[in-house]
Amino acid sequence: MAVGKSAIGHQLAQQLGAAFVDTDVVIVENHGTIADIFAARGETAFREIEARTVARVIEDAGNASTVISLGGGAVLDSGTQQLLRRCTVVYLECDADTVASRIARNSGRPLLAGDAMGRWISMFAARKPVYERLADVVLDVREGSVSEIGRRLEVALREFAAAKQEVEK
Repeated sequence: MAVGKSAIGHQLAQQLGAAFVDTDVVIVENHGTIADIFAARGETAFREIEARTVARVIEDAGNASTVISLGGGAVLDSGTQQLLRRCTVVYLECDADTVASRIARNSGRPLLAGDAMGRWISMFAARKPVYERLADVVLDVREGSVSEIGRRLEVALREFAAAKQEVEK
């Protein structure tokens, strides 16, 4: 949450000449704002919408080169975790100091209402093991511009793909 998934994903897609899909944007286009969904229907309903959206986006991407940005909590769904086994998963590693200013600028995150940083730290502690377990590539995004991070990520993905091909030989 607030690590730059959308901006970095968009940058990477441009570099690769790939399609880019942000599942949060798809949810908003089809169901209204995330804050409104949380307010009217609660987190459980949002997570169900999110899981269905992620499944549809992955299915629609098929074998096409597509960069998909998931919301930070999407990977908590066991069905989503199963689907991600077919994908190359990138964990954008960050810390509280790095995201603090981003969170302060964006008050529209329902899960961070109240003590935003305290809630972020708590959620991150719970989610981090899942991110690490699912990740094929881990990239530290604490420093660098979006374009610099995009270039580093492209290199890391190419290295991962080459190593995977070697293992499969």
